[in-house]
Amino acid sequence: MNVKFMKFALFVWMFALFLVNSQPARAQVAGGTLSGTIADPSGAAVANAQVVIKNSATGVARSVTTNTDGFYSAANLLPGDYEVAVSATGFNTGIKKGITINVGSQPVFSLVLQIGTIANSVEVTTEAPTVQLTSSDISATVNATTVRELPLNGRSWTDLAALQPGVATIQTQPSFATGADRGNRGFGQQLTISGARPQQNNYRLDGISLNDYANGAPGSVLGGNMGVDAIQEFSVLTSNYSAEYGKTSGGVVNATTRSGTNAFHGSAYEFLRNSVLDARNFFEDPTQPKAEFRRNQFGGTIGGPIVRDRTFFFVDYEGNRQAKGIANRDTVPSQAARNGQLCSIPIAPPDPNACTTTQLTPSSTTDTNGVDLNVKKYLALYPLPTTLLGNGDTGLFTFVGQQVVNENFVTTRIDHKFSDKDSIFGTYLFDKSPYTSPDSFGNVQLDTLSSRQIVAVEETHSFTPNLLNAVRFGFNHENVNNDASLSAINTAAGDSSLGAFSGRNAAVVNVNGVLSQMTGGVGGLPTYLYGWNSLQWYDDAFWTKGTHSIKFGVAVERMMLQATALTDPNGIWSFPDMQSFLTNNPSKFAGGVASTLTPRNLRQSIFGAYLQDDWRFRSNLTLNLGLRYEMTTVPTETSGKIVNLRNLADPLPVCGVSVPGSCSGTGPFFSNPTLRNFEPRVGFAWDPFSNGKLAVRGGAGLFDVLPLPYQFILLTTQAAPFFT
Repeated sequence: MNVKFMKFALFVWMFALFLVNSQPARAQVAGGTLSGTIADPSGAAVANAQVVIKNSATGVARSVTTNTDGFYSAANLLPGDYEVAVSATGFNTGIKKGITINVGSQPVFSLVLQIGTIANSVEVTTEAPTVQLTSSDISATVNATTVRELPLNGRSWTDLAALQPGVATIQTQPSFATGADRGNRGFGQQLTISGARPQQNNYRLDGISLNDYANGAPGSVLGGNMGVDAIQEFSVLTSNYSAEYGKTSGGVVNATTRSGTNAFHGSAYEFLRNSVLDARNFFEDPTQPKAEFRRNQFGGTIGGPIVRDRTFFFVDYEGNRQAKGIANRDTVPSQAARNGQLCSIPIAPPDPNACTTTQLTPSSTTDTNGVDLNVKKYLALYPLPTTLLGNGDTGLFTFVGQQVVNENFVTTRIDHKFSDKDSIFGTYLFDKSPYTSPDSFGNVQLDTLSSRQIVAVEETHSFTPNLLNAVRFGFNHENVNNDASLSAINTAAGDSSLGAFSGRNAAVVNVNGVLSQMTGGVGGLPTYLYGWNSLQWYDDAFWTKGTHSIKFGVAVERMMLQATALTDPNGIWSFPDMQSFLTNNPSKFAGGVASTLTPRNLRQSIFGAYLQDDWRFRSNLTLNLGLRYEMTTVPTETSGKIVNLRNLADPLPVCGVSVPGSCSGTGPFFSNPTLRNFEPRVGFAWDPFSNGKLAVRGGAGLFDVLPLPYQFILLTTQAAPFFT
């Protein structure tokens, strides 16, 4: 039989099963699943036994019944500690306390009922298996105690993911000080999971994707993700995860927020860190005061019942007030160079720093020292050096810039139980962190602002004891102003007479190989503005049929990114050497024409569907069989500001010429490569001794990297003919 036909037939069969049992379903749940078998003393299955699973903290209970195989499964349970009561006609009631459900976990609790009456109860004291017996995924959980009690510098809970095997923190961009590079790839913690890039991971809170405009980890300008006290726990899936997880080929960091309980609980805290006992930074000027550092993190939590056993609330607030001195070392023109005296010919070859000096020749466009009059104005942007370098044309200037951050972080959650079959919860997260600092020369006050809002709402309905459906809506909103100029600290930085463009301030000056940093006036540094909105909808069903625990669902995400790249709005003058700079003989000028520095509004959508069958093939062997289909649309731009040369010989569109009337209609970036993204997932979990103490697990699957908006920012914001 044709292999392609067999693959197609397999998909049709699985998708047909999904449609026949068409309770649409949500992907990537945040709860856990408890399953097991109930038997009598002879080992025979006990059918129709009632299994009541009650949350010890809230009193909310879920009831399921065993099927003819004595098998039960309770899906999407809120992480926490549970009490399980099993009852059946002719048997004593079995009660087990202290069963822990973790986020995304699948623990097994099986029980042998003793002959007797339901009125009699027996408390089970044997430990439930802690080995993962039903899933082949490679994962680990960071529990509530670790999240809240382990000391964390900066109190960012995503840092704890690095505690797991296969997870490491990396730095693919410069640390965030005064430049825009880090912000263009997101501010959150950069993790590599099983060797994948940081942008290949998926971060989820209560089942909603938190990935930012760069598809990076969530985080504020300071690089962390606060709210430690609002996190119940989180898991890190590093490999072999099931078909319910999509949008990623890297790892999955899956967190859930804390909910209120039947008792009121609260906390208050303040953490102080300062530089009183710190040594001086190596790059600081020893003649200047030591750079100071002070960080105050403070806040509190409160949670409890609104209506006992039915409605609960939880609120967490955290504030961060930080002032930090950052040492900057810049190479600047020496006083001799400003006077037109430059090193010319070395007089002692063994000593390259020894040379004769040459005085620049004055003219009508220069001062008496031969320095160009326009350049002389620019020299006001360069501080005098404190230490001379090399031949004396340049020197070092050390400047300590003060970074100031005032961050406010809020998380709230409401849980409500309508009935034994219906429940709902909603989570709202707010994080705003304005950040100010001077540029590396102390000329311009810069501002970077990140502001995030997250909403997650989930409703869970149990149609029968063996069929449960969960629907979730999510909204992820973020605004970032990356490296924007606020005001002039140095008067010369606000002097529009130095502007290369009308109405702009001093252009940036770059003296290649001589001056280590570029400097310019207000608005001269590249600035990036991002507006990110992600609307998400998921629907998942959980169905127990015989020895099959079946999950199937759909996922839709609409991604809307507005990106404005203010690329070199004041322009950049490039000079090959110091003499060319002082005599105003540039080799190159580059600058973005202000009228073309306009927003690009990218739009893209993800559609996914999956079927996952965890088949209890034997009492000690579970097969994990899944198939996911996931595609993404080709990015579009709302104003038609997209152009792509499919072939190098194609003519470049010019407004009103190659494309009559306008530049729109030039077509999408590419033909869609994701339309055939079928992702089979296969695995097994085997308990060879049937005692829950040893598991042999394995699996394989296909995982796709979806093209997402962040990959096209530079292609759209800086592409002709929409950018000049």
